[in-house]
Amino acid sequence: MENIKAYVQQHKDRFINELIELLKIPSVSADTAYCQDVIDTANAVKASLEKAGCDFVEICDTPGYPIVYGEKIIDKSLPTVLVYGHYDVQPPDPMELWTSPPFEPVIKKTEIHPEGAIFARGSCDDKGQMYMHVKALEYMVQSNTLPCNVKFMIEGEEEVGSKSLSWFVERNQEKLKNDVILISDTGMISNQQPSITTGLRGLSYVEVEVTGPNRDLHSGLYGGAVANPINVLAKMIASLHDDDNHITIPGFYDKVQELSLEERAEMAKAPFNLEDYKKALDLTDVYGEKGYVTNERNSIRPTLDVNGIWGGYTGEGAKTVIASKAFAKISMRLVPNQDWSAITELFTKHFIRIAPAGVIVKVKPHHGGQGYVTPIDSIGYKAANMAYTETFGVPAIPVRSGGSIPIVALFEKELKSKTILMGFGLDSDAIHSPNEHFGIFNYLKGIETIPLFYKYFVELSK
Repeated sequence: MENIKAYVQQHKDRFINELIELLKIPSVSADTAYCQDVIDTANAVKASLEKAGCDFVEICDTPGYPIVYGEKIIDKSLPTVLVYGHYDVQPPDPMELWTSPPFEPVIKKTEIHPEGAIFARGSCDDKGQMYMHVKALEYMVQSNTLPCNVKFMIEGEEEVGSKSLSWFVERNQEKLKNDVILISDTGMISNQQPSITTGLRGLSYVEVEVTGPNRDLHSGLYGGAVANPINVLAKMIASLHDDDNHITIPGFYDKVQELSLEERAEMAKAPFNLEDYKKALDLTDVYGEKGYVTNERNSIRPTLDVNGIWGGYTGEGAKTVIASKAFAKISMRLVPNQDWSAITELFTKHFIRIAPAGVIVKVKPHHGGQGYVTPIDSIGYKAANMAYTETFGVPAIPVRSGGSIPIVALFEKELKSKTILMGFGLDSDAIHSPNEHFGIFNYLKGIETIPLFYKYFVELSK
């Protein structure tokens, strides 16, 4: 362990500068204006894998953005670790809320990161965490300590649903054959208390459109006489939750797994301070489904949230119109056993059914994925826990995340492999938000910890 610590300290500045250069490329997969930047990032990832020591690296074309595949096979009789990550990032909007430009990375000290954090879009999700694996490989190759085979699969469409990934995985099962899949696209409890994500929620994401009159109308001449799509949409959305914040879609909870009181008690052992939570978010109180505490609402319970809503006039000053159309984007986070396509169908039927006369409703499914739970008695989990214990000095706590990584269920279905989620980000890192950042401590600690996972995975596999 001292060797990897020394290596990281020796090359610390280079590791940080290399990541900063990668973060400068605005690889926003959701916006076609950044198409070339996304492709440029794929090429940069390819070059970094080659430099780190992969014997074979290629840019794999897909129906969408390319996947970067790399491998170093030292002995086919040894175990193989498949590393997954993504090089695309979320859109940076709203730009005015950034304290520094999203694609001009800067290092700033914060209360949580006194040693500094890199502020840039993608710093934590997922370029910074993905790049830890590249540098960990570099160390193992340079020190001749790589104990098994390693493959990399780095995609460019995670932030838009990973549609091409399933296409690629289905067609390359032999190439991607592995003994365990390793992903760092999650977080941990704190810089003092590591954790391993053992559960992920699924996702159903839809866009709805409500149409009333065939054009925008004068609100004085027509107000009160025709259905206002914005008013209607607001009422329809409000009806999707009852007074206890339960979701009102018929059949929505039919396959939701209720955790036992014992399991909920184990979850409650994870350090959590409600007052600190509220303070960090400038909240006067928390909000959510009756009968569950905060850490259960955002992990083991399904949710329905409006992610965007628009229609009518939103410019400066006044314009008295009844809009012809109103729109909203809605996401539903799902728990294991809830099928995302079935939930999408339930939502679609319900939302159309509750529409009043005078409007036409359309529901456009965007993307989705299944939830996932990984056992804590597997060799992969034990190896990850041993690695965290060695670098942090305390064992990791298993936690269920509220986030979604739909491809994890895909990997188990197509590649028959378990996934280990070794995240090093923090809840405060503002992923998907303005001022996203990733602590220097976390970045370097990830590079220190990952080689130990390989070591213990091979030892436990014997």
